[in-house]
Amino acid sequence: MFRTVARCEGGVRLLDQRKLPRATDYVTCATAEEVARAIRDMVVRGAPAIGVTAAFGLALAATGAVALPLSEFDARLREAAARLAAARPTAVNLFWALQRMDAAVRRERARGASNAEIAAGLEREAQAIHDEDLEACRAIGRHGATLVPASATVMTHCNAGGLATAGYGTALGVIRGAIDAGKTVRVLAGETRPFLQGARLTAWELMEDGIETVLIADGMAGSVLRAGGIDLVVVGADRIAANGDVANKIGTYPLAVLAREHAVPFYVAAPTSTIDLDCPDGESIPIEQRDPRELTELFGSPIAPEGVGVLNPAFDVTPARLVAAIVTERGIARPPYASSLRALRGAA
Repeated sequence: MFRTVARCEGGVRLLDQRKLPRATDYVTCATAEEVARAIRDMVVRGAPAIGVTAAFGLALAATGAVALPLSEFDARLREAAARLAAARPTAVNLFWALQRMDAAVRRERARGASNAEIAAGLEREAQAIHDEDLEACRAIGRHGATLVPASATVMTHCNAGGLATAGYGTALGVIRGAIDAGKTVRVLAGETRPFLQGARLTAWELMEDGIETVLIADGMAGSVLRAGGIDLVVVGADRIAANGDVANKIGTYPLAVLAREHAVPFYVAAPTSTIDLDCPDGESIPIEQRDPRELTELFGSPIAPEGVGVLNPAFDVTPARLVAAIVTERGIARPPYASSLRALRGAA
């Protein structure tokens, strides 16, 4: 499988998702500032992948600052962490990864480690976050496969695959897990306006794996569900509140409403690092507002009248009552989510 994000000799190597499927190009970020810009500009996207990338970015900052005095080294790390944290406000995995890296720094400092030892420790911690995410996705796939019939047509939205994670994927991990279990799966992928993650990314990576994929316009979802033949809807998440409300790519909420209307189970797949127990409900989730040009332009060409007003939230919130189950690497949470999510987060 392609590599979404990796630490390399020259920095952090990212598959440039802005150019898919037309070109498979890689970008190497040499500084934490460049990593933050790549996250903000959607070179890399998807909550788990953003978290992994931020961890590598902070490790990169530490490695580049080992020669500084202790106070300046710590200041450089704080500055890099703040810049990375500001890149995307909704994806909680970003903050989870940075908090984990900060905890690693504190442990090393407590034992009197040098700057070089701390930097080496952060490199190991970032790689561990990457490797654990990949294994978590495979576990999500195994758990989620139990929800998929032997022969199934699955609808999904946005991209929650290998491109959005360290590999394998969350929502697409469920699909891959079902196929690995010997099931037959056909996928209907919504295009996901305005950034077209479904059309450009999900369709590309599923076809790379030889998985039968049909692309539909976002506005077709209701009529397709009404026509029947859809066994389940599965999507990823950028943040899951303590009560089970889910923030995901804009367009997820109406898809959940349509699934409920047509008695099709709506599932969310995400690692436990996406669960934010400090966030009580969906109203408390910060929603990122993106550049208006993502809506008024298509690959740099204007498609709307100049000067038109634009509303471009990157995410919407799906109420917990519309979610049939949340699939994590530690198992499947079901309502009431206030207790089941907390139990999963506390599981060893």
